[in-house]
Amino acid sequence: MKALVFGRTGQVATELQLQAPGRGIELIVLGREAADLSRPESCAEAIATAPVDAVINAAAHTAVDRAETEQELALAINGAAPAAMARACASRGLPFLHVSTDYVFDGSGTAPWKPDDATGPLGAYGRTKLAGEQGIAAAGGRYAILRTSWVFSAHGANFVKTMLRLAETRSELNVVADQIGGPTPAAAIAAALLEMAGQMAADRRPGGIHHFSGTPDASWADFARAIFAEAGKAVTVNDIPAASYPTPAARPGNSRMDCASLEARFGIPRPDWRAGLRDVLGQLAAQTDT
Repeated sequence: MKALVFGRTGQVATELQLQAPGRGIELIVLGREAADLSRPESCAEAIATAPVDAVINAAAHTAVDRAETEQELALAINGAAPAAMARACASRGLPFLHVSTDYVFDGSGTAPWKPDDATGPLGAYGRTKLAGEQGIAAAGGRYAILRTSWVFSAHGANFVKTMLRLAETRSELNVVADQIGGPTPAAAIAAALLEMAGQMAADRRPGGIHHFSGTPDASWADFARAIFAEAGKAVTVNDIPAASYPTPAARPGNSRMDCASLEARFGIPRPDWRAGLRDVLGQLAAQTDT
């Protein structure tokens, strides 16, 4: 199988490139220089002539706080570009896979969010990602949207790397404890996308919207404690409410996600983020050693 991937340097895009060869999948990977998501028509043009069996969009405007002041750019990248990709895929009969987010929900309650629950994004990032989902669905082709949360890896910027950096100079940290979700290894997301792409290229069944997050659910403070324990860092984590750590964009309090539909449709279970954390810390240690 051959797949076209939008995004080259992000966490999920990097993992796609690392994993595809082992699965016998050839990737054509487009970075910003080849397909600028702020110009959606360039993405559609790239799909029109690509000799591929599936298309995966692993690129996005993911700066949640900056999206509040860059709403037009975020809407182009997160909303218009995926919709243009989906229309181009629909015209060729290609399956289109897209990564979305828990931020499409308002974060209320304590029940895990199901794919068909009512959306209600709190900020610009969530609104633009929801616009992308709606544009994809309206395109009329075969698509799969994978909503995920709290992505981490040995690449790029993420919570794990931030905590490790802070541990170098701090022995005590205040971390938000009233936002609950599933930390998700980028490696697991990439593996899921490649499996989904393979299945959708092989059959004609619809993909739909699915959730994929790590288990067990935890708070940011819980996640931080696990990072320090696994890394052998003597850092005390103090639980604080989100109200004590204000940010330009509001974050969902409840990011728990019901992932049952993904396992039912594609046979992909939730990943254990603790195992993923051990893998990431091992990769980071190996990078330091070299």
